[in-house]
Amino acid sequence: MYKIIKRKPLNETVVELHVEAPLVAKKAKPGQFIILRPEEGAERIPLTVAGVNSELGTVKIIFQVVGATTEKLAHKMEGDFIKDFVGPLGMPTHLDGLKKVCIVGGGVGCAIAMPIAEKLHEMGAEVTSIIGFRNRDLLILEDEFKASSDRLFVMTDDGSYGEKGNVTAPLKEMLEAGETFDMIITIGPLIMMKFVTLTAKPFGVPVTVSMNPIMIDGTGMCGGCRLTLNVDGKKVTRFACVDGPDFNGYEVDFDEAMSRGRMYFEFERHAHEETCNLYKKEVQ
Repeated sequence: MYKIIKRKPLNETVVELHVEAPLVAKKAKPGQFIILRPEEGAERIPLTVAGVNSELGTVKIIFQVVGATTEKLAHKMEGDFIKDFVGPLGMPTHLDGLKKVCIVGGGVGCAIAMPIAEKLHEMGAEVTSIIGFRNRDLLILEDEFKASSDRLFVMTDDGSYGEKGNVTAPLKEMLEAGETFDMIITIGPLIMMKFVTLTAKPFGVPVTVSMNPIMIDGTGMCGGCRLTLNVDGKKVTRFACVDGPDFNGYEVDFDEAMSRGRMYFEFERHAHEETCNLYKKEVQ
């Protein structure tokens, strides 16, 4: 059992938990993830490590309530326990040798991008961060990105905060002005990562994408995170959880990944509704 030391709502649907897991905290690096079960009999889900405190032995996770399991997890309070919390899993984000990097995060994907920005800043790299949200109410982690970035662009689709537009707008403007980066690292919705990659392609800047959004069981056994890459003109199959979650953005077949991701939408929606109804009955 793993104790929740701190709980912090970041907005109406996103929650930050600090979990006591000293062995995981000792080993975890940016880009890696854990597998957890909130309680006995619950589904196993992968969640990216959003930070660690090795002295306290705690691991920070940030998640959005989208299905039954995250709904159960969101009802956990400080002092409650998580049944299983296993990791770190996956390959760490490759950061060695990077001196100038652009981090592009979208929505709750910013929780994955943030520790990468922090690590690069700690290494002395020049960090430009672009974070995007649908509106002001969904904004998360702005102060954390400010602290770890030399430049920060905050974008909202409706213009209710920061600059109006999507995350590719400032990226394209910088690239067209002749700015170069050793790497663009983008993490967020698949459609966002696809267009960040397309924006960078004419300028030849390397792009790393995190395929966390398509992971399910986190071990490669379910096959749900199967990914098609185009490597040197040949199609190859990889699994986001065991071979990634980071990949070369120019090699990823985003359209196939998005099509597969929509297959489970109705199932997840019904499971979430059933779980919500259970909690409502308990309250009544």
